[in-house]
Amino acid sequence: MSSRYFWTVVALACLGAGFAGYRLAGARYSRPPVPAYGTWLPRPRPLGAFALTDSRNRPFRNADLRGHLTLMYFGYTRCTDECPDALALLAQVQRRLARLPLQVLFVSVDPRHDTPAVLAQFVRRFDPLSLGLTGPLTQIGPLSARLGVARGRIALPGGDTTFEHTMAIFLLDARGREVALFTPPFDARRLAAAVQGSAERLLTSG
Repeated sequence: MSSRYFWTVVALACLGAGFAGYRLAGARYSRPPVPAYGTWLPRPRPLGAFALTDSRNRPFRNADLRGHLTLMYFGYTRCTDECPDALALLAQVQRRLARLPLQVLFVSVDPRHDTPAVLAQFVRRFDPLSLGLTGPLTQIGPLSARLGVARGRIALPGGDTTFEHTMAIFLLDARGREVALFTPPFDARRLAAAVQGSAERLLTSG
């Protein structure tokens, strides 16, 4: 093999290796980064059909999730600690992301008590833009099950009841599909940053 031919082969090999490395790096870095906060699903998960009523006494269905990013939390208005804390935190996130098409939904696990009027009074304490959702358990049950939300009714002395439920905030994309969930301890700054960093992708996801 001549010296000239040898160095030509070496140059071509180096060029090919460099191009392969460039393609590999491009493929690696073109993937959307996964935010460090929260648990992000490998692919969006549809919620399935549901029909509820919001705190303004209007029907609320899957179609009402479209075009927004949505943060969803399950709880009940007679809760004295976790639910108010979660809604106060979500109000902070809402203010931090005021320029985004973001809606906050509080889904009742106690629909017998949490009528639209009761929900309206409750969510208004935290943010006037937030919505409460209620409806028959035949609708709330399947929706909560699809998101992995457990609900337990506990009888109290005197005939009253309370509820245990999964504490998690769910992020939905602009097609109403679950893309991430966040569990305690919640952090308003980190949650807002995670949503902000993914907003463009989640608003235009196909």
